[in-house]
Amino acid sequence: MPSLKEFRVRIASVKSTQKITKAMQMVAAAKLKRAQSQAEAARPYAQRMARVIANLAAAVSGDSAPLLLRGTGKDQVHLLVVMTSERGLCGGFNTQIVRAAREKINELIRAGKTVKILAVGKKGRDQLKRDHADKIVRFIDLSGFRNINADASGVVREAVLEMFAAGEFDVATLFFSQFKSVISQVPTALQLIPARAPAGVTPPDLKGAVYEYEPNEEEILEALLPLYLNGQILQALLENQAGFYGAQMSAMDNATRNAGDLIKKLTTRYNRQRQANITKELIEIISGAEAL
Repeated sequence: MPSLKEFRVRIASVKSTQKITKAMQMVAAAKLKRAQSQAEAARPYAQRMARVIANLAAAVSGDSAPLLLRGTGKDQVHLLVVMTSERGLCGGFNTQIVRAAREKINELIRAGKTVKILAVGKKGRDQLKRDHADKIVRFIDLSGFRNINADASGVVREAVLEMFAAGEFDVATLFFSQFKSVISQVPTALQLIPARAPAGVTPPDLKGAVYEYEPNEEEILEALLPLYLNGQILQALLENQAGFYGAQMSAMDNATRNAGDLIKKLTTRYNRQRQANITKELIEIISGAEAL
């Protein structure tokens, strides 16, 4: 049985931890509001851009289509862009994204495909290194960006475009977590190259109208596709950021509650031990008095 001093030290230690987790919960809650607003504000732009791309892509085909739209024409080498956070203490947020990426990796390997990984975020890289270290070809650390913006997404976009121009892959797929609510973040896979509109996005109904583009669709797509690529990456980063703060807030709230429960249990055990010690001392005093 631990001594009373050991109980006091443990209780004080848990109380200190509880203060830290409570402070982290409040900080995450404050940052979540802004991150959620940014993610929600960016969604309409990403959706409209996807509809424009889907509409223009429907009018072009074959060799006339831009390279980012038609791809290399092969399906052998796959690049997985896995986006996770730079920090932990957020429950299973990063693990869920990595799990979705691992499932895709295993599926591609079984199909005889070559897999390469572009890790964005330290936590995802660290988890993937355990089983797929040989497949990680590039790592991007965004911890230097104070805020997630077009500059941050531009770093990822340039890395993807550089690898595509060098012929290092045929298909690129982005993995991130879509923010639904504080307690719900959904791991999502989005194909970047060849460019595809996200699931559920369809070309607008023109009701029989015919549009004439100046310049033609191919030239417009050539200019829009890099912007579309950057927009999808930025949207994914913003969704990830909101999801991270939501997951961290929930995790720190649970940790604070668990610390409170542990403090109650330790306090109860401390009081019982203290009472037992007092009772033992009284018995010894009474026994000594009777002996005299």
